[in-house]
Amino acid sequence: MIYLIMGVSCAGKTSVGLELASSLGIFFIDADDFHPPANIIKMQNGTPLNDGDREPWLADLNKELLNFDTDRKSVVIACSALKDSYRRLLLKNISDHLIVYLKANKGLLEKRQINRAGHFFNTSLLASQFEILEPPKEKCIELDSDDSIHSIVINILEKIQRLHSSLPNNLPSS
Repeated sequence: MIYLIMGVSCAGKTSVGLELASSLGIFFIDADDFHPPANIIKMQNGTPLNDGDREPWLADLNKELLNFDTDRKSVVIACSALKDSYRRLLLKNISDHLIVYLKANKGLLEKRQINRAGHFFNTSLLASQFEILEPPKEKCIELDSDDSIHSIVINILEKIQRLHSSLPNNLPSS
């Protein structure tokens, strides 16, 4: 199972993803670690990435996820994945996935961005992320990122448990 933690910058994707992966005892991938230097420079300079910038990055991430999927191993990935087309490319040919959308209000995220240290994301880009955001509609858990990381992860684990308990007994629960 591939667990995609998605949302705009400072929604808590990495923090939630790390705790969820730890709770499940599975690997964690931070999509930011896969950005090519040109993307990082653009974002540092306050220039939003375009679809052409994101496509090869998402394709590389998809290859990583396919390795886990082929080996029937679960993984949590934190990735903005703001548009449906980005999620389709990221999850292309993945046999099973669940999207966790961390919904957030802009005011809270602006406060978090001010206090965020050591990240390449320029705070001026937050508005552009909200402009292109297409909330997911399928295979999705939507949670409020205002809650504590621990509460969000407990909520995700409860929903995962309910999903797996509703599976027929002859299906693996990943």
